[in-house]
Amino acid sequence: MLNTLRNIPWRLIGYACLVVVALVGVGMLMSLVKKKDNAQVCTAMRVMVEGKEAFIDQHDISDLVKAKFGSVVGKTLLQIPIEEIEQALMQLPYVSAAEIYVDMDGVLQISVQQREVVLRIVNRAGNEYYIDTKGAKVPVTLRYVPHVLVANGNIKEGYKKALDTIETKLVKDLVTIVEHVKGDPLWSNQIVQLYVNDAGDIEIVPRVGNQQLVLGNAMKLDEKLERLVVFYKNILPRVGSDAYERVNVKYDGQIICERKEGWILDSLQTKMKMN
Repeated sequence: MLNTLRNIPWRLIGYACLVVVALVGVGMLMSLVKKKDNAQVCTAMRVMVEGKEAFIDQHDISDLVKAKFGSVVGKTLLQIPIEEIEQALMQLPYVSAAEIYVDMDGVLQISVQQREVVLRIVNRAGNEYYIDTKGAKVPVTLRYVPHVLVANGNIKEGYKKALDTIETKLVKDLVTIVEHVKGDPLWSNQIVQLYVNDAGDIEIVPRVGNQQLVLGNAMKLDEKLERLVVFYKNILPRVGSDAYERVNVKYDGQIICERKEGWILDSLQTKMKMN
């Protein structure tokens, strides 16, 4: 019997008992904290709206919460439908994320992240909408006009409801071009607008010069922009800024320059093979 008692791993049993007691203690403590949190009264509401855009502000969020859920100040945490408020905020077309919590002072903290738009579309029917960084459609508002590129012309895709995704390759190509040149010091400054002509080709409306710069689509964009640089550096200085009406780089390895009517050149089109 004595040997049996000696063989029992009393130290391990002791450790196990301590773990069980600790877990029970933590569980009781968490239960007390939860009860205290649920009984905590909201003393104030603080709204933070983050992001580079200004579609909405703190007053918009506060007004929405008050209109749908009443005043939260003076209510206990148990009485405040935090998840429902978050869902209501996420239904706003200009909100990409929302987080709500109550701090130790009883202040209801509401943090809202706005959507960032990259392009404004004006389709051929005159309907307008924005495209955000996630490819969702965001409605236009007269309250705030973000500083983004505009694409117009022969664009069929319209706007049905907020946060619809892009449907056509053309609009996807327009967004690709905008994202591609966004960090480029030359083209982010030189491109002031994108235009889709009757043939469905994407054109650049430049800040400097009055030539129509035809890209076609967003395929091999780097190569096309490089050929436009060649045009500006090597061709334009020789012929003058008013010689050509259109510069087309949509075809691989070519720069096709179409003259303005009334100018006498060797031909209507000049082609330069790229090495």
